Amino acid sequence: MLKHTIGVLVTLAALTGSLVVSSFADSQARIVRLSYTEGDVQIDRNAGQGYEKAFLNLPVIQGAKLRAGHDGFAEVEFEDGSTLRITPGTMVVFPQLILRDSGTKVSSVDLRQGTVYVTFAGQKDHDFALTFGAERVTFATPVHLRLALGYSKASLAVFKGDAEVEGPSGTVAVGKKESATFDFTASDRYTLAKNVADNPYDSWDQQQSQYYQRYVKNNGTSASAGLPYSYGATDLSYFGAFAPVPGYGMMWQPFFVGAGWDPFMNGAWAFYPGFGYSWASAYPWGWMPFHYGSWAFAPGYGWGWQPGGSWTGLNNLPRPVINAPPGFQTPVPPAIPGHGLLVVNRGGIPAPLTSASRVVIRNNSAGLGINRGSIQNLGRISHQVEQRGFAKATLSAAPSAAAAYSMPAVGFGSAAASSRSAPSMGTAARSSLSAPATGMRGVGGSHK
Repeated sequence: MLKHTIGVLVTLAALTGSLVVSSFADSQARIVRLSYTEGDVQIDRNAGQGYEKAFLNLPVIQGAKLRAGHDGFAEVEFEDGSTLRITPGTMVVFPQLILRDSGTKVSSVDLRQGTVYVTFAGQKDHDFALTFGAERVTFATPVHLRLALGYSKASLAVFKGDAEVEGPSGTVAVGKKESATFDFTASDRYTLAKNVADNPYDSWDQQQSQYYQRYVKNNGTSASAGLPYSYGATDLSYFGAFAPVPGYGMMWQPFFVGAGWDPFMNGAWAFYPGFGYSWASAYPWGWMPFHYGSWAFAPGYGWGWQPGGSWTGLNNLPRPVINAPPGFQTPVPPAIPGHGLLVVNRGGIPAPLTSASRVVIRNNSAGLGINRGSIQNLGRISHQVEQRGFAKATLSAAPSAAAAYSMPAVGFGSAAASSRSAPSMGTAARSSLSAPATGMRGVGGSHK
């Protein structure tokens, strides 16, 4: 009897252990990147702080929520370069961001209201699903689509590729240049159309896609540097350049930097329970260089970043820099945990001074305030800034104004605006760190 009891206990322990290991293996933390924000965008980081003002390069984890106000636009970038873009009056939740023990990444995004655009890269090791109501959208190959969710209807439009929707009324395949409308008042019955209607935010989505296409083509970064992931690589190509540095090899450096600048001057410490503080850079290119590789200071050249080593997720505490200049101290996180977002602003934020179509770029701004793709040939302008301390640049032409969207979005506490003009890629980015929202505490001075 004793032997039987022990055997049962051992069997149960082994079974329980295998379940724990499997559960743990399928729950390894993944982070994805908040890669674009404009206007009123808020994030609930699933860190116990509720909604906070969102800004570039904040890590998005499983359980996080993202919402855009009446003038808010945002983009989330995944490891393989896939993107999710949200428009005014939109709210999304990330129920799943996990890494299975097989190496497969599982991403699930639930649209609660509004309009989103998805560009899926189509990598075999990425299971990506988009849900709305009782419907689930999946795709196994590269796809570009738009999903709009209203009060009583939803509309899925596929620009490129194919998508499959499973729901109460069955399964429907939606192909290239097709759209499906779902009627929530009639058991989610769907209607398939052989065309795609225009949407006011299509031009904004197209501009973001063109930015990726242009600078990925001009970017040997991923191939030449052997970067482990795609997200953030395109911004390295636009906002800086690799160059050979004697004694150091190839180093990447952002444009518009000089003496007195260091890569940790502007950003925020974001607290995540169970992980501690994570560093979120305020610079528009500040994702890859703060999760991979190391920073070095080369006399006569300045600060540069070199790829290499292992990837770090939320635990991306700044590593000791190579050949740090006199007086520099490696940043350390706050000693007291649990304070949400703590803004770091050492020496002010030298954002460009803008007019309707011109911008003044000053030295040591390192790209702060420059909206991606809004200015052509930043490298040439950077040389002018190096020589004179500043330079004037012309912003790209703005797109045509967007008309009101026919499917109303639900606002946060009030009705959404009846009309909205699409934002311009030429509009200078609004730095969310320039005016910290409630719940974000400022940190000045040096890192100590």
